[in-house]
Amino acid sequence: MITSLQKHTGLGTLVLSAVLSAVLSAGLAAQAPAANDAPLTENWAPSEWGPDDKAGSVNRTTPEMVLKAAQLIKLGKVATLGKVYQQDAPAFGSRGWRMTIPGMPTGGPFGEQQMVYNDEYVSAEIGQIGTQFDGPGHIGIITSKGHFFYNGRFIEDEDVTAYGLGPLGVEHVAEKGFVCRGVLLDGVAYNGGTMPIPTSREKTDPGIVSDADIKAMIERQGIDPIGEGDCVFLHTGHGNVWHPDDWDSYSAEEKRSRIAKFNSGEPGYGISACKYMADRKIILWGADTWGSEAVGPRFGGENDQPFECHVEMLTKRGIWNLENMDLSKLAEEKVYEFLFVWSPLKIKGGTGSPGNPVALY
Repeated sequence: MITSLQKHTGLGTLVLSAVLSAVLSAGLAAQAPAANDAPLTENWAPSEWGPDDKAGSVNRTTPEMVLKAAQLIKLGKVATLGKVYQQDAPAFGSRGWRMTIPGMPTGGPFGEQQMVYNDEYVSAEIGQIGTQFDGPGHIGIITSKGHFFYNGRFIEDEDVTAYGLGPLGVEHVAEKGFVCRGVLLDGVAYNGGTMPIPTSREKTDPGIVSDADIKAMIERQGIDPIGEGDCVFLHTGHGNVWHPDDWDSYSAEEKRSRIAKFNSGEPGYGISACKYMADRKIILWGADTWGSEAVGPRFGGENDQPFECHVEMLTKRGIWNLENMDLSKLAEEKVYEFLFVWSPLKIKGGTGSPGNPVALY
């Protein structure tokens, strides 16, 4: 190969070797990911709950907080906040939900009464599809020491494997669960209609909820400020592109159009809002969209950095995220605070969990 290149280019052996070495080095540099050592230099670990903690902000919950939140039940009403898990629902990237009932019926018959039964087989990103909880093992940062996740754990650690994330598994959060004061931020009422997908990275963009917007919404809704132990959810209206009450009535073409719109970007929290909520010591944040935070041009929110709220809240602070919620009933009835009850499934070593959260008011 070198002889052939020398013949056609007239390059000497030493010069050619230098050229090939430079090309090879450039190629390797292009393949090697750049490291971000902020988690190391800024001491993101250990967390305030110590180096052994695996649950994050849910540790803030106290019996007093639970009893106070229970007092928000005034009417004895219930709203479930999960969406339907089905094959043709919108999903981020290449994620999918595939369910079959093998056998039809799956088993039997048994006994003289000829009993049969059905089971289902599901193939899915079970922690990251539909209404989904982002746990400790979901979001990390490439550093010079490896892939950094919550509380200073690395996926290169011996106890973290492809068959289960060990100390980063969602079951450690699920052991505690969430019982809290739920707060609805009604971005639709605040905006005067469905919030748009951001077209800029300015804090004033109507598709981005800033720290100032949260304070204004809380005041407009006439409820107490966000406080320690709260679970805060944003109603953007964008989630109604995939509304569980109407979805099955749409044609295949209409569904494709809505899926494309749903995934093309989203209104949501900006980084200033996420930092504000974190400083107020909330334990869970979420929205009616697939990522909860604002996603505009080049995936950025208030800045060019994609998914910076995910990094700030999950990886750095252990404040977990609940996405693709159905908040329409709460918004319709103007229920802005309520008792929120939910827990991830105890999926050993999982990155997250599906589920059906409940609001009681």
